[in-house]
Amino acid sequence: MSDYTLTVGLGDRSYPIFIKDGILETIGADLAKRAIAPRYVVIADEYVAELYSSTLMVSLNRAGIDAELLTFPRGEASKNLQLFAELSSKLAQLGLDRKSCLIALGGGVTGDLTGFLAATYMRGIPFVQIPTTLLSQVDSSVGGKTGVDIPEGKNLVGAFYQPKAVYIDTAVLTTLSVEELLGGIAEVIKYGVIRDFEFYCFLEKNLDAILELQPAIIQEMIYTCCQIKADVVAEDEREADLRRILNFGHTIGHAVEAASDFSLIHGHAVAIGMVAALRLAVSSGLCKRKEAGRVATLIHTFGLPTEIPVDMDRTRIKAYIKTDKKSIGGSVFYVLPTEIGKVIISNEITEEQVNEILQ
Repeated sequence: MSDYTLTVGLGDRSYPIFIKDGILETIGADLAKRAIAPRYVVIADEYVAELYSSTLMVSLNRAGIDAELLTFPRGEASKNLQLFAELSSKLAQLGLDRKSCLIALGGGVTGDLTGFLAATYMRGIPFVQIPTTLLSQVDSSVGGKTGVDIPEGKNLVGAFYQPKAVYIDTAVLTTLSVEELLGGIAEVIKYGVIRDFEFYCFLEKNLDAILELQPAIIQEMIYTCCQIKADVVAEDEREADLRRILNFGHTIGHAVEAASDFSLIHGHAVAIGMVAALRLAVSSGLCKRKEAGRVATLIHTFGLPTEIPVDMDRTRIKAYIKTDKKSIGGSVFYVLPTEIGKVIISNEITEEQVNEILQ
C-alpha cells in the first residue's frame, strides 16, 4: 500500500496534502518539523473529539507542542454565527495571538468553521486540516473555502483562506456510518463526471472494493480526487471561472439540503442534485440520455438517493436555489455534463425546466 503526497500549487501559499493510513499518530512530529506555530488549539465536535482527540493530543505533546482542545455540538446546525462568536471569544480568553495556529479535526462542518475562525481571528492566523470523513477528505478540506450558514442559505458567510497543510488518515474511515461514507462517495463520483472519465470507470470497476474500504483502493481514490481539486484550485482559487465546475450537483443539492432543515446530509443532497443536473442537461440537449443514465445508475448502485423526497416543499427549494451564493446578477448557474468527464456552466436553464425537474 502506497502513501501519497501532493501539493496545492498557490505560489507562496502552496501547501502539502498527506494521505496515509495511521498518519494521525505522527502529525505532531511533522508539525514540529514545519514550525508553523509555537501554540495550537484543536477544534472538534464532541463526537470526533471522543474518537480521535486523545490520539492527536498525545502525538502533539510527544513532539513538545503546546495544544488545547475546544469542542462543540455535532452537526450542520452548529455551523452558525453564534457558535463562531462563542469560539472566537474562547480563543481570546485562551490568549491566542497571531502566531498561534488552529487545527480542524473533523468533517466538513469543523473544517469550514475552523477555517473561517482562522481567517478572521486577529485578521488571520494559520490553520491545519485533519479531515475525518470521506467527504471532507476528498473535498471540503482542500481549496480554502471556509464559512458558516445563515437562515437564508448554506455557506453564505465565509472567506477563501488556505490551510498550511492537510493530513488525511484513511484509517479513520472505518468508524464512519454507512450514511456518512456514502455522503463522501457522492463527492467522489462528482470528480469523475466533471473532469476524469478514466477515474469514473475506476469507480464503476471498484464499487465493491470502495464500499469494503479496501485500503489501497481507498487511498488511490482519495489521492485522485485531491489531485483533481488541487489542479482546479491552483488554476482558479477564488471561483472566477473553472473552479465553478466543482459545484456540479450543488445548486439544487444545497437547496434540497436547506429545505430539509439539514436533516438530509450534504453528500446525499449532492447526489440528488447531480441527478437533477443530469436531467437538466438531457432536457437542454447537452447530454445524451444514455450517458446521463449511466451516471444516475452508478449513484443509485452505490446506495445513494436520486430523487427529491416527495414531501419536501418545492417552493422552499426554489427559493433557496434563487439565493444560492453561486448566482450572479440574479442568474442561477448550473454545472451541466455534456459527457462523462466534461461539463459546461450554464445560466440558460429556464424556470419551466427547473419546475419539471422538481416535480
